[in-house]
Amino acid sequence: MNPRISKVFPTNDYKLVLVFNNGERRIYDCSGLLNFGVFNELKNVGYFKQVKVLDGTVVWPHEQDICPDTLYLDSIKEPVHGVR
Repeated sequence: MNPRISKVFPTNDYKLVLVFNNGERRIYDCSGLLNFGVFNELKNVGYFKQVKVLDGTVVWPHEQDICPDTLYLDSIKEPVHGVR
């Protein structure tokens, strides 16, 4: 089983900075979901930023959610600045 989300930080460009319960920080780009049915509402950046963690994944007020395995497998490691 992949790690689960413990914290989420939304950005202005429809990305989620995710902190997983194994300590990893990863970035998931939601922009590809914005024209996809139930996720249309996320186009409103104010609504997008209402994301929260519930039961190890991310959710929005009108019950949109993303599978935690998808979040882990389709995200990228957050770059560590200043390290070469």
